[in-house]
Amino acid sequence: MEAKVIGIDLGATNVRGAVVTGSTLSEIVSARIHSDGSVEDVLNDIYKVVDTLIDGSINAIGIGVPSVVDVNEGIVYDVQYIPSWVEVPLKKYMEARYHIPVFVNNDANCFAVGEYHFGKGNGVESMIGLTIGTGLGAGVIINNKLYAGYNCGAGEFGLFNYLDNILEFYCSGSFFQNVYGLDGVKVFEDAKKGDAKALALYTELGTHVGHAIKMVMYAYDPVLIVLGGSVSQAYDFFQENMWKEIKTFAYTKSAERISIEVSALKNSGILGAAALYYDAQ
Repeated sequence: MEAKVIGIDLGATNVRGAVVTGSTLSEIVSARIHSDGSVEDVLNDIYKVVDTLIDGSINAIGIGVPSVVDVNEGIVYDVQYIPSWVEVPLKKYMEARYHIPVFVNNDANCFAVGEYHFGKGNGVESMIGLTIGTGLGAGVIINNKLYAGYNCGAGEFGLFNYLDNILEFYCSGSFFQNVYGLDGVKVFEDAKKGDAKALALYTELGTHVGHAIKMVMYAYDPVLIVLGGSVSQAYDFFQENMWKEIKTFAYTKSAERISIEVSALKNSGILGAAALYYDAQ
């Protein structure tokens, strides 16, 4: 854990990075990205951050991206919010420029592996990192290793059929807009003030989150589920109904034994990207 790894978190509007040594981050460097630019424009934005951080002591670079990834080849496909990035051999470009190993994976997988190495998952052998934000995603750790699936698609619970739509329609921060036409940020602010209608909406959301967690349990039977994403900040508002739904799980002992934690990891995107190096060892 004393390697020096550059962790890069590519988002919709910014790219952020830092040198991760053990669990310690250097000063974070960030740059705006040209989301509507060419492949080369966005690559140059990433290079700008890495060039600031890199020196001869760096062992590797890890990059988390909001897309499907060919993990072995480091090719990213159809990056959200960056239209030109339809098929980009990111690992090839980065290794040709920096001459050190580069690891690429999607952001949900980075969240999970970051929690496993640096956060609440440290010391467990199997866990799920469940990100509940605008959508619903997950990363899967099995037998102490990240399991991405053949096409990097393991953990896409949000796309499961559920009620009259898919799971993330109901189990995400978009639930309030999708079902009731309400701004989720305002609902959250109202709930913090004790507004009864807002709290009732979170109670309803809790039932959907409970269903999502039961799906995770049936699929993977993990020791631990760590919740991340913006909605996890409202955990106190929906946890009661979430647990009520989990208690209906078919296997009673599993429902009693499952641990569910809320991520407390700061800069989890950067740490998760850096953790790709440790997962590969």
